[in-house]
This record gives sequence, structure tokens and C-alpha cells, in this order.
Amino acid sequence: MSGGIVTVASGVMNPLIGKLTALMGDEYKKFKGVRKQASFLEKELSAMNAALQKLELIDEIDPTVKDWRDHVREMSYDMENCIDDFMRQSRADDAKAGFIEKTARRIKELRERLRIADRMEYLKTLAIEANARRQRYNIDDWKPTSSTVAVDPRLRAVYQEADTPVGIDGPREEVATILMDAQKKLKVASIVGFGGLGKTTLAKQVYDKIGSLFDCKAFFSISQRPDMTELLNNFQLKLGMRDPDTSRTREVDDIIEELRQHLKEKRYLIVVDDVWDQPTWNTIKCAFPEDINGSRVVVTTRVEDVAAAACQNDGEGIYKMEPLSEQNSRMLLLNRVFGSKHDCPPHLKEVMAEILKKCHGLPLAIITIASLLANKETSRKSWESIRDSLGTQLAINLTLEEMKSILNLSYMHLPAHLRACFLYFGMYPEDRDILRDDLVRQWIAEGLVSNLHGHDLEDVGRSYFNELINRSMIQPGRIYREEVVSCRVHDMMLDLILSKCDEDNFISVAYNYNDMARLHGNKYKVRRLSVSSVAGRGATYAPTIDICLSQVRSFTLFWTRLPSLLLFKYLRVLRIEEHSQGQETTLDLTAIGQLFLLRYLYVTVRCSVQLPAELQGLVYLETLDIPSARLKSIPSDIAQLSRLSYLDIRMEKFMSECIGNMKSLRSLVIKSVELSMKEVNSVKVIMGLGELTNLRTLRIGVNGWKKAEHDAFAGSLAKLHNLKSLNFSTGYTEEDNQLGSLSNPFPHLEEFIGGYSWEFRRVPVWMGGLNCLRILELRVMEASTQEVNLLGQLPSLVVLWLWTSHIPKERTILGTGLFPVLKRLQFWAEEDVGAYLGFEAGAMPNLGNTALYQLAWSTCTALRRSI
Repeated sequence: MSGGIVTVASGVMNPLIGKLTALMGDEYKKFKGVRKQASFLEKELSAMNAALQKLELIDEIDPTVKDWRDHVREMSYDMENCIDDFMRQSRADDAKAGFIEKTARRIKELRERLRIADRMEYLKTLAIEANARRQRYNIDDWKPTSSTVAVDPRLRAVYQEADTPVGIDGPREEVATILMDAQKKLKVASIVGFGGLGKTTLAKQVYDKIGSLFDCKAFFSISQRPDMTELLNNFQLKLGMRDPDTSRTREVDDIIEELRQHLKEKRYLIVVDDVWDQPTWNTIKCAFPEDINGSRVVVTTRVEDVAAAACQNDGEGIYKMEPLSEQNSRMLLLNRVFGSKHDCPPHLKEVMAEILKKCHGLPLAIITIASLLANKETSRKSWESIRDSLGTQLAINLTLEEMKSILNLSYMHLPAHLRACFLYFGMYPEDRDILRDDLVRQWIAEGLVSNLHGHDLEDVGRSYFNELINRSMIQPGRIYREEVVSCRVHDMMLDLILSKCDEDNFISVAYNYNDMARLHGNKYKVRRLSVSSVAGRGATYAPTIDICLSQVRSFTLFWTRLPSLLLFKYLRVLRIEEHSQGQETTLDLTAIGQLFLLRYLYVTVRCSVQLPAELQGLVYLETLDIPSARLKSIPSDIAQLSRLSYLDIRMEKFMSECIGNMKSLRSLVIKSVELSMKEVNSVKVIMGLGELTNLRTLRIGVNGWKKAEHDAFAGSLAKLHNLKSLNFSTGYTEEDNQLGSLSNPFPHLEEFIGGYSWEFRRVPVWMGGLNCLRILELRVMEASTQEVNLLGQLPSLVVLWLWTSHIPKERTILGTGLFPVLKRLQFWAEEDVGAYLGFEAGAMPNLGNTALYQLAWSTCTALRRSI
């Protein structure tokens, strides 16, 4: 996507107009008729696109105008498909072939061109009619009724560790008291309450408070439509009972028996979050042995009958969540809007009180509205517009519909460029941990990220993600090195997303055969499809599946069988997670070679994967991510993929063949590569890495390298001036400073993870010039006071993990001004760290956690210090 704000509507219109413009260029000058039609359509659609952009900002529109908008959206999809067909056909025209083969093919292509010409003529008629309706309905005169939130071009701070949530102290102590009585037999406590009250937050607080008192513990969530096999497998993973890549298929009864044997004679704490019905609980509870070890289980649910059944109708074991008090509601909103050290300005106090009344003490509602207010100007008029948008009915108890209206208000106040990205979360099942960078790559492949300001698309996509976090539209998930790297979507927010997706025909979701049949009968064609099996592992596809899938652009598959990929003529994004292969030992993906428009492929399965022998037809492929599966073979022409930007596959033979030719790569992940084989010129292969000058991210873990290979690796790294993240594991001690003596490398480096695997003799001098460096993991034989001070002068360093084999005799004093933004420090040594490091008052002003480790032969002692 190159320029222009991308919205739900323009997400298809903008690329269509771009392709029409391309058809008018010199590349297609021999197709005069097509160029003429393209010129006409480009003018017609540009006028309609301007109207669509205006409509995107309007909360409610007339049904007639909505019908026009939907018609134009669907017409645009069909037009782009038609142009894609033509472009694919014209590309085939240029292929080399013999005279007889060319003649036969040209006859076939002539028929195809005539068919495409007829389609374009028909679409031209539709465009004329749509523009006439636009003028007849005076759509250009419609004006938005509410303003949008301005785009912040900076990457905002996305996460700060929150204090104890407002109002949680009392409930946490009460639930902990229920659990931690003298009873020795298994005890179950239930937390019950309306959605959005904070049941999960309370359960997590209790879990963290008392978890250290138990032998083993686990916290796992349940979806509305749980697949019991997957659910119990996930439970085992949480308990560390099995490897994530285990491919053995087992029955529910077998898994339950394994869980019982594992938990037997242990004192365990289990939180089962968000149980929706009694049958689900009746299955899960079978995994908990009735012991006398003081084990405890916490169940959260919205259903009082489930809460009672879990506690065996023991009313004393049930904690009923209540809305926040007026005072706690006020504190929560103020903390979110103004920060904990600020009070509400006098001119806003009255309207703030009225807003809080409409939130009825629900933390989710208050947080959602607070995030909205934090992005508005602090004028009374602005706050009053939010208050008025919440409706006039002040019921004693907030109803589900009122809660939805609050969440919908936050959606309507999203900037237009965030709406399509937000709706894309509908591709994932509930209770899913969604990885940020993988999500951003999907957004980019879909054309939902704009480089309007000339910024790197991945950076812009991450800023979109950060904005959604800041606005409380999604919840922070895993925090890795001071960054939010994953998120979750509250189930009530997911309901809102799916309703909007249905309204705009953005994403369709199917769980079973009936859902697929329903999709076939929809008013509009299916454009994006997420299929999740929840009632077993059989196929969920109706006989008319070819009609449902023929127009799909994005397809995500969870826990079920894969339909024929040849049905997906216009597929851009293909994501396969936990594919249910049944008796198959190989997932056959050879058909992806026919998916001309494919931009993104992600596969994580427990069986082998068969790729096609050639990938040269995938001229748009940007992401090839098969991180864990065993590949039968690597396509021989993978280096010819001119747009491939992200590559993560098992690389053994592939590296030796073509790694240096993949100039377009920006991210490369290499795992467990053996390059010590006699038939491989390993040094030449490693030197090929230095040709990948567009790399921003390199993650490499290798075995069997000797000095020659490590020298070649250092030489290659010296050429990668655009690197932002370097993460390597090679098991090597640096003897002659090949990597340690580079000359001013990595001017843009933000992350250097050498970790414990590569030991430098001393801290490299060039590290003093890494002004962008945020994360550093480094192992050195010896670190002098001067070298520690060198690291302390890095202006952006947030996390430092430093290992050293030997500590000099002189004491290093970390003084004021060093490590100005450091938040986390871990220092490992084989000698007394406490005697080596000294801290002046005010040193490391932003430090939140320090761990100084003294390594012994078999143990390590941690001395934690607060600065």
C-alpha cells in the first residue's frame, strides 16, 4: 500500500485505483482497449472513493446510503479480481515457450482475454450506475457527526507496569482467605459476575499472591466453544507436562488420566478462567484428583449455576463480583486519563461524574471510556459529547446492550486508519494470544498499513498496534524486554468486532457445517474467512465449498482439515495453525504454487510439510513463515522471490544453495544449522549472509562452526549496516577479536543478543557508538570499570544482561549520569558481584529490577538490589 489512509472501505478501493493507474502505464501499452477502460474506471472510482472516505467518519448513515456504500465495496472487490486476472494473464503471455506451445496457449489466452473484456465492460456499467446513484443521493453532501482522534506519528510508550488495580485489594484478600483455610482436601472457589467486572484480573491477583505456596500451578482460559482435546492439551502445556510439538493424538479420557497422575500427591493451584457451561466444567473437574494435600482450584464464570456446581453448592466458596464503588470508579478513571498524581480539572468534575454514572462501576467500561477521554482535548464541550454519546438511560444495572454501546462508542472514535486493523482481530478465535509482529505482517499483506509519511511499514504497523493498546481496545499480553509483543482481545470486544465484520462483510467466521452452509447463502461473497473446528476434527466443509472459497482473500484455519487450495484463486493471506491432519503424516501445500496473489504464508503444524518444487509463480510473496514444521524439501527457486521480506524455515540445505541471492530479505530466522558437512563450502555460505544488505532482523542459531566459519560470520555482519536486531547463538569464545574489532558497525542497531553463546575477550569498543541500542545481552571474559562506563553512556539502553568470567580487582562505581534510561539490569559473574559493583546515590534513575548473580560450580546466588 503506498499512500493514503487505509480504511475498511478504502482497503479495497485504494489498491484497485492503484492497479488501474498501473494499467495506464507503459508496461501495458500494447493493450489499448484495456488502457482506455482503465482510464475511465480510474476517474469514476476516484470520485466514489472520496465519498467513501467521508462516510467512514459518520457514526450512523441512512439505509439507502449504506446500501450504496456496500454495493461499491463489493463492486470494488470484483473489479480488482478482474484486473488481477488480466495481469496474471499478461504475465503468462511473456513466458518463454516453443512455437507450437505458444500458438496453442495464445488461442486459449485469446478466449480468456475476451472473457475478461466482457467482465470489465460489465463492471464499467456497474461503475456508471454507482456514480449516478452517488449524485442522485447527494452522498458527497453528507457530513460526519463526530470527530476522529488525531494520528500520533510517534511510537507511543505502550506499556508501564501498573500498580495494583484500583479496588482489587479487598476482593483479593477475601478470595485468598476463602482458599487458604486449614482444609486439607481439594477446595474449589468460584468468582462469578457480569462480563467486564474484572473476574480474570481478580483471579490473576489471587494466583500471584498465593502461587508460591504450591508445588505446581497453572492459569488457563476457556472459550465459549471449547475443543476439549485442545483445551486439555493446553492445560498440560501450562503444567509443563509435554512438548508443544508433540504430534501424538489422544482421546480426552487419556489426557485426563495423564493429568490426574501428574497432579496426584502434589499440592496444586489451578485457575480455570471463564467457564461458560456446566458440561465443560464437569469434564475439566475430572482432571483434579481428590487429595488431602491442600490443593486449590479457582473458577471464574458469568453463570451462577456454573459457580454453584463448581463449589458443589457451597455458598461460602462463591465470591460474587460487584461493580466498583463510586470512589474507586473515580480513581480508576482519573489514573487512566490524568495519571495518578493529578486530579480532575474543576470544569470537568460535573461531566466526569455523569460519565461515571453511565459506566455503573464496570472496570472494562471505565477503562474503555477513560482511554477515549485521554485521546480527546480536555474541554468541557469535548467531554460532554462523549457523555451524550453514551445515551440517556441511567439504569441501576448496566445491561449487556448498554455495555456494547460503550464499546461501540470507542470503536466509532477510532481514527479511520485503525478500524480495519482492529476488525482484523476477528480472524482469531477467542482467548488467543496474538503475536504483534506476526499480526503486523498480516496487516501489511492485506494492504491495511499506510506509508503515507514515508515511514517503514513494519514500524507504522507496530505503532498501530501500540495505539490500540493505549486506547484499551486490546489488552497487553506478553511483555518481552520492556515491550508488549503480544495481545489478547476481551471476549466482549471480540463480539463487537464480529458484529462489525458482519455488518461490513469484512470477515466471516465458521465453526461447523451449518456455518459454512449459512455463508453460502449470504447476501455478499465471502472475502476473509476464519475456520475453527470446535466439535471434533473432521472436515467442516459443505458440498458448495468451492463457491464459498472462490472469492476469499484471507483464510485462517484452526484445528481442522484443509480444503483444496486450488479453490482460493484470489488468496493473499494463508494461515494454518494446529492443522488436524487425521491419519496423514504430511501436510500437502504443493498447490500454493498456483496462488498467484499470495503474499503471506504461515504454517505451524505437528507433521511434515510438503511445499511445491517451484515457487516462482508467487511473485508477490512477502512472508514465508514455517517456524517448526519439518519440510520435505526446499523449493529450488526460492531465491527468485523478489518481494520476499520475512523468512523463517528450517534451513540446513537451503543456506548452501542460495542464501546470498535473497536481496529483498528484511528478516531472516535460521535455526539449528549444521554447516560442518564436507560437501558444503560453509565459509562461502556464511559469507553470503553479508550480501543481504536490506536485513533489519537476523536471528541465527547454529552448531558445528569452527574458527573459519566464525570469522566469516563476523565479516558478513560487518556489511549489514541496516540491522536493527541481531540475535545469535553459536557456542564460541572470541579469541582474536574478529567480531570484537569491527569498525563502526550497526548504526541503527536496537537489539544485540549474543547471550551466553559467544564470549568476547572484552567489551567491544564499537559498542560505545550504538546510540540506538535498547537491548544488550553480552558475555565477556573480563569487564573493566572503563568498559562498564562505556556501556553506561549508551543513551537508549533499557535492558542489560552482562556475563563475565573474571572481575578485575578494582571496584566499579556506577555514578550519576550513567545508564540514564536503563530499566532492567542482570549481572552474572563467577566471583563476588556485590563486592565489584558499587552504586552512587541516584545512579540508574529509571531502574526497576536489578539482579546480581554470583555463579558457583553447581548453584547461583542472586543478590537483588533496589537502587
